[in-house]
Amino acid sequence: MMSAKKILLLAGDYVEDYEIMVPFQALTMVGHIVHAVCPQKKQGDIVRTAIHDFEGDQTYSEKVGHNFTLNATFADIKASDYDALLIPGGRAPEYLRLNPDIITIVKHFAETNKPIAAVCHGAQILTAAGVVSGKSCSAYPAVAPEINNTGGCWVDIAVTDAYVDGNLVTAPAWPAHPQWLAKFLELLGTKITL
Repeated sequence: MMSAKKILLLAGDYVEDYEIMVPFQALTMVGHIVHAVCPQKKQGDIVRTAIHDFEGDQTYSEKVGHNFTLNATFADIKASDYDALLIPGGRAPEYLRLNPDIITIVKHFAETNKPIAAVCHGAQILTAAGVVSGKSCSAYPAVAPEINNTGGCWVDIAVTDAYVDGNLVTAPAWPAHPQWLAKFLELLGTKITL
């Protein structure tokens, strides 16, 4: 029997819809406890989401998403209480990385070698925390310069693939969910039998 892991999910307004909804639901479905939090918000508050799509333009398009209800209060959490960290993408990472408490949380997971899953622009938080130095990881291609300029090595993989380096599993965008979540479950020690 698998023991449930406690996973901390960092959210903010205009987080990418699929990149928060799908992991939250999938990880909960297999028995893990996922606490979705946002600075300056509490349990029961919402974050707005945005849907990013790949429609043949030079960059992704953005559409209005859903309201996602947070199930924990940011001010009450302690990183040491959690087994793993999940960072979705969207526009939220560009301002969440400016929050010193977010940086402290990410550093805790990196320094204690706990599993960290980041997708798309979520890597912006990793680079701001200085935890990609010496690591190879993927992200949305527009984040590649940040990864490379902070001592990491951006890995150019298909949008449907995920990449693992030690405790870090990353992917370019939500089309990689099957691979990204499967690799994250492996890092968590989750066994699913059919």
